[in-house]
Amino acid sequence: MRVEELSAYEVLEHRRIEDLNSDSYIVRHKKTGARLALLPNDDDNKVFYIGFRTPPKDSTGVAHIIEHTVLCGSREFPIKDPFVELVKGSLNTFLNAMTYPDKTVYPVASCNDADFQNLMHVYLDAVFYPNIYKTKKIFMQEGWHYEMDDIDDELKINGVVYNEMKGAFSSADEVVAREIRKSLFPDTTYGIESGGDPDEIYNLTYEDYLDFHRKYYHPSNSYIYLYGNMDMAEKLQYIDEKYLSNFDSLYIDSEIKLQKAFDKRIDCNGVYPIMNEESEKDNTYLSINFSVGSSLDPKFYVAFDILDYALCSAPGAPIKKALIDKGIGSEVFSDYDNGMIQPVFSIVAKNANPEQKDEFINTIFEVLNAQVKDGIDKKALLAGINADEFKYREADFGRFPKGLLYGLQVLDSWLYDDMKPWINIEANDTFATLKKEVETGYFENLIKDYILDNTHSSVLVMKPEKGLTEHKEEKLKEILKAKKDAMSQNELEQIVKDTAELKAYQEEPDRPEDLAKIPLLTRDDIKKEADRFINELRSAGDRKILFHNVFTNGIGYLNFVFDMRNVPDRLLPYAPMLKTLLGLMDTENYTYTDLYNEINLQTGGINGSISTYTDSNDTTRFVTTFEISVKALYTQLDKAFELVSEIILKTKFDDKKRLLEILEESCSRARSELAGAGHHSAALRALSYVSKAAKISDMVSGIGGYRLIEEVRESISNEESAADDVINKMLELCRIIFRAENLLVDYTASEKEYPGLDEKVKAFAESLHTEEIQTEGFSIQCEKKNEGFQTAGQVQYVCRAGNFAKKGLKYDGSLRVLRVMLGYDYLWKNIRVLGGAYGCMSGFAKNGDSYFVTYRDPHLTRSIDVFKEASEYLKNFDADERTITQFVIGAISDLDTPKTPSAKGAYGLTAYLCNANMDDIQHDRDTLLSTDRDKIRSLAAYVDAFMEDDCLCVVGDGNKIMKNKDLFGKVEQLIYAGKSEQ
Repeated sequence: MRVEELSAYEVLEHRRIEDLNSDSYIVRHKKTGARLALLPNDDDNKVFYIGFRTPPKDSTGVAHIIEHTVLCGSREFPIKDPFVELVKGSLNTFLNAMTYPDKTVYPVASCNDADFQNLMHVYLDAVFYPNIYKTKKIFMQEGWHYEMDDIDDELKINGVVYNEMKGAFSSADEVVAREIRKSLFPDTTYGIESGGDPDEIYNLTYEDYLDFHRKYYHPSNSYIYLYGNMDMAEKLQYIDEKYLSNFDSLYIDSEIKLQKAFDKRIDCNGVYPIMNEESEKDNTYLSINFSVGSSLDPKFYVAFDILDYALCSAPGAPIKKALIDKGIGSEVFSDYDNGMIQPVFSIVAKNANPEQKDEFINTIFEVLNAQVKDGIDKKALLAGINADEFKYREADFGRFPKGLLYGLQVLDSWLYDDMKPWINIEANDTFATLKKEVETGYFENLIKDYILDNTHSSVLVMKPEKGLTEHKEEKLKEILKAKKDAMSQNELEQIVKDTAELKAYQEEPDRPEDLAKIPLLTRDDIKKEADRFINELRSAGDRKILFHNVFTNGIGYLNFVFDMRNVPDRLLPYAPMLKTLLGLMDTENYTYTDLYNEINLQTGGINGSISTYTDSNDTTRFVTTFEISVKALYTQLDKAFELVSEIILKTKFDDKKRLLEILEESCSRARSELAGAGHHSAALRALSYVSKAAKISDMVSGIGGYRLIEEVRESISNEESAADDVINKMLELCRIIFRAENLLVDYTASEKEYPGLDEKVKAFAESLHTEEIQTEGFSIQCEKKNEGFQTAGQVQYVCRAGNFAKKGLKYDGSLRVLRVMLGYDYLWKNIRVLGGAYGCMSGFAKNGDSYFVTYRDPHLTRSIDVFKEASEYLKNFDADERTITQFVIGAISDLDTPKTPSAKGAYGLTAYLCNANMDDIQHDRDTLLSTDRDKIRSLAAYVDAFMEDDCLCVVGDGNKIMKNKDLFGKVEQLIYAGKSEQ
């Protein structure tokens, strides 16, 4: 049956979208008015979502809490957490839900037809028939609740969303973004915190929460999206018969209202927390913000992104350069947010001072007026267009299904106009038009009309405030104490009773007959064969080329892999700094601005990385590589080689001013990233106490790397001659690393894009360094420190780590099953459900590196205690075949994520550098697939082994860490400028 033949639906539009190699349908459900957008094509990675317009009226986080709680049991799936059951027992390629300022979306994706149908069924049942009306405990667990175990206890607040948002409000960058929206849209949903302000979440009543669901979660307010290789008519028929037809049409006022333009720019002020030991100087955010255009204008939608690149985002862009040159902030960036009906363009100077506000504004307007008068650099505009067009045509979103990213982008327009779902994903014509507009003054007029002459604007000054976190905590304690003091004996007893009943509810297992209602694949549905890597070792003279013959649609993925075995100990910590500097400094033939534009004009991007690869046959050995990756159309490979050669051989490191600028910006970004991804920071640091490979990773992207950059930045700032030492180190590293004898060229493309590569590789290798060097190499020394890193945040990231291989245990494929089990059973239940943390993770690497870590966790010692009991849980593990099969399927789902062409190449390169063979990979998969109860129990030995190392690292609330300082060998601030410890 064709979609047009379905009597329950009306096809409003059906046409071909050549850009996406897909048909398209805009469909309306006749009875309810539900909106449907369909993209049938041959992509096996199928995507479904249902979304709703959900504009909140306050910042209690009701939309966010609904998003969490509808996935906690429904009419047909009455268990406490169907979401978790799906995650651990589904072959999904994506499964989550997201709350935005004006919408809530529930997407799933899978390559397996039966699995996809199951996922769609569970999600539709969840949003339309959730169990939130049957028990308040779901609201209490995921949203918020008062908590007291005993009547004499201090009254506290707990809840998953509550703790998640305490973490979000601890990030200065997130607080600034929130205040920007609030400043521009004081009268609309965009001025409200849909995720929930921790200071307001506890004002949300259960009744208001239910009313929100009743109002907005109805087919008449829904947006349903289907993408990929499936029978669309069959899916629509199912959705109608099973769900939509059960509802009548309903008028729902969910319109996203427009903010009336301001008559003049407004000034706003705000504060964010810092530690008492941190400096208030050079720590203010200055931002100027504009409401610009509409997301319903596809040309404007792309054009302003290009303008953002040319004016501020690109290194050396005029606004960024002018502000940095004047010392207004050490990190300057712009942001164009077009995921709302009224997009926002912001320019932000980070690490500035309040008294620079006027100079900040004046400098920006001086630059913009000059750009309008003299014209924007046309090369910068074309580079911005080419960069966006390359990403659009490549459609490589890593692990995320491209159909999902298309679907989310569809909502940027569809949410505001029922007949315009495709306007912002059908972009080939837009790019062609914009290239012509470079010469017409179109972009200059955008500056004039939407920035210079735009009064719908705000200036935000966000100052640091010492003790703000402590002040908020004390204020909350006072509020809760007053609340408790005003309660009657009966009310207090009720809270104690509610606390106990909630914990009992959380600990009570679901009934087997209810668990059985969750649709589950069998082990027979799982592919038995491991993905084969596609490796062919070729040569160009004396140099090796690892070729991956994969269809890439004309794109060549080049990776220049340099072995770092000869880098000495004294230089190894500086290698990440070299990675940071390359491509951002002048070279012999380009200024750094021209270089960046040339890269984006001629290629799809050039990136550097440092990686470690553990030998599969001897986990004590590993290879460390410095890699330069570039993607380009086959016809542009000559230019790609030329630009990589320019970067690694002809960079001029002697520009001390530019060197300091890059280091200051790197420090600024690292401070945000380390605190915002505290789980990653804590895990890398804890592992670095026992693992040489992890210590290198900590140098590259962890606390160790940040410490060194901060130290170098400080020394250069205080003594200009200190830069000479850094410059010499960079030059020496280049001579040691970028040599022909260290080179492996990794190339992913189809065979027809191979001819000519040999000659290019030979010429490239011959151009590399040949000077005589010492080949002493490096030897990493690990030391257990057990550190607590204090932040101004209100939550913790707690990690215990160690290594099982050093105790004589060999990696086992079933450890992948263990990771899923712990993450969605033992740790999930004890850390998230009972503890209220937002997340919990574990990892077991081939070299034995293992960890448990929490994310946005209100606790510290309690989580450590949970980790300690994990082994006992495993030793006594008991479950039926169905449950174990779930964990096996969940592990395979993670392993079998569809690979993009570039990912297939990376998979092959990893296998090659790890000396892995298909027999070993297949053995690991076979072991995984055969996991049973006894095997899981035996894995307790692995947990005991790594926990025996007792490596602990915590990043988080400074006060909580100090209260538990006896746990640590060392306590210090995370954001710290002092002696680097490598």
